[in-house]
Amino acid sequence: MKQLFIFIALLFFCGDQLKAQFNTGRFGSMGGGGGSSKMQRDTGKHDHEPDTLTLTYRYLGDPVYYSIDSSVADFQTNYLKVPANYVTLGNTGSAAYNLIYTPIMKAGFDAGFHSYDVYSNSHKDARFYYTTRPYTELQYLVGSKQEQVIGLSHTQNRTERFNFAFDYRKINSPGYYRTQNTNHDIYRFTARYQSKNKRANTYMSFYYNKINGGENGGLKYDSLMTDPNFKQRKTLPVNLGNSTSQAYAFFGGGTLPVKSSYRETGFLIQQQYDWGHGDSIHVNDTTDYYRYEPVFRVQYTFNYQNDDYQFNYAENNPDTAYFTKHYNFIPGDTVTAKHQWKMISNDLSLIQFPVRGNQGHFINLGARFESISGTFLDADINFTNLAVHGEYRNKTRNQQWDFSARGEFYVVGQNIGDYGIYGMLRRHINDVWGDVRLSVNNVNREPSYVYKYFNSNRDAWYNTSLAKQNTTQLQFAADNAKLKYSLAVNYFLFTNYTYFQDYYHSAQYGSLFNLLQITFSKKFNIKPFAWYLDVAFQQLHGNGPLNVPTFWTRNRFAFEKRLYTNLNLVTGLEFKYNTSYYADDYSPLTGQFIYQNTQKISNPLPDIAAFANFRIKSFSAYIRAENLNTFIGNNNYAAPLYPYNNFAFRVGLRWWFIN
Repeated sequence: MKQLFIFIALLFFCGDQLKAQFNTGRFGSMGGGGGSSKMQRDTGKHDHEPDTLTLTYRYLGDPVYYSIDSSVADFQTNYLKVPANYVTLGNTGSAAYNLIYTPIMKAGFDAGFHSYDVYSNSHKDARFYYTTRPYTELQYLVGSKQEQVIGLSHTQNRTERFNFAFDYRKINSPGYYRTQNTNHDIYRFTARYQSKNKRANTYMSFYYNKINGGENGGLKYDSLMTDPNFKQRKTLPVNLGNSTSQAYAFFGGGTLPVKSSYRETGFLIQQQYDWGHGDSIHVNDTTDYYRYEPVFRVQYTFNYQNDDYQFNYAENNPDTAYFTKHYNFIPGDTVTAKHQWKMISNDLSLIQFPVRGNQGHFINLGARFESISGTFLDADINFTNLAVHGEYRNKTRNQQWDFSARGEFYVVGQNIGDYGIYGMLRRHINDVWGDVRLSVNNVNREPSYVYKYFNSNRDAWYNTSLAKQNTTQLQFAADNAKLKYSLAVNYFLFTNYTYFQDYYHSAQYGSLFNLLQITFSKKFNIKPFAWYLDVAFQQLHGNGPLNVPTFWTRNRFAFEKRLYTNLNLVTGLEFKYNTSYYADDYSPLTGQFIYQNTQKISNPLPDIAAFANFRIKSFSAYIRAENLNTFIGNNNYAAPLYPYNNFAFRVGLRWWFIN
């Protein structure tokens, strides 16, 4: 707890230095429209300064502006940043996958290492801000077994035309079981610049994901969990890393005998030059505002990515049984695997805006050239791709209609024949009935490269018989801010579904099968009490090698009230439950979740947590007691031989400052 007290002291010191005591209302929640979020300031000593903050952001290529959410209702989304429907291997920062199945719907090259994606940054989720005041946010979490999470975000407009933003997040958790340490450092930097005449725009995105995940291969036996000789979970025998000592260090990560190490670097710069109409708007006697409305745009995008995926095993007295059983080789003292990929792409697009003053209505035509190289322990590979793409988007200025149609086709190169087609129609009916959306998405793609080839210092294998896999998604969705619900109905069709059939080898299911998926979220209110309901139903048709729980739900029963003047309190109980199913197993060497149909995961009790979340002005805190179900039953399981933690206690702080 020493780190917690130090951090709190630093926060109070920073708050005094930045004079960051604010009387804040809730930010607008993330959603459509171009509304700004306002933050009311106590201006008792600084009446000459502006008393509001306008802070919005958008994503690359998306005309919609969003606002930051400062609510304290959901610990998973607003603080932990791992959705509640994700399953980890029992420790914060460990490999994870979505219980509500989400296939990869993107054509083109893909390396195939996605088990840690939920913690990583990408260009797709990079935020480009506009703010009237410098904004800083600090986050800190401390939990049982020395679990710690640190977050820092900052954005400011240096001028009206230039903004930059920086994000850093550290996840460090030794976990309850041996060889389970996680130590992640996640960085992001974004910037945007607009020329004085507003004809030229530049966007820059950089990220660096440093992932270190301990891999223990799960417990030796399930029966160990109820063995009275193993009261301390750290003493339970696991499949990997038993015989080698491990050291814990917060910043260095310590030493681990078995771990996955991912290093992902991305740099993107997008430059735009517009032709159109500009004029000056007279605001008052001393202020004129220059407005520029583009009609035609030339856009160039440069993208560089360097992704390094490694597995390292070094044990003094190795247990050969695990490797012999699952990988069919004897490990010796070390086992290593390495896949490193570098990609450079250049994209040129021509964009037409048919309606003056509406940048949500455009036609985009372009081409992209990709150069990709791979480095393994025993070989190198190089190839190129040429893809053409187009999009028509019409988001009307009255926000009533939103139509999008886009396509991408690989015409030359390694991924020739890959394509993606997407169409969407959204209609805002009214404030009572909300939004309704229909969409269709079809992707034909080369299987991820890890399905075709994998290499370690002990063995290598190839699968040259894989055909292109085809996935179609049909969706109906409805969102209603007034009635506080969202609904999505997805229907997936799969052909040539590619998967790992065991710990080391891939396979493909050639026949057609489909998946029906319904998700629903709703907030029920009888003030001061609230019930947050999240539920998902999934039904597989056919014999495809895909296992999902039929039913998943999260229920939060909360007492919500504003006490005194500034205290916003949300406290209650949370229950998460899913029906029994053949949960995916996990292969540490390949870093993949694998299909299995021999061991069904059946957790008789839901995961139970008690929470007390509150916000006072610009300060938020989250207090949670988790895995309360272990007091009345055995530990639940995430996957075969991977149990969840015992009872855990967490305290999280979130504090934002405006200078």
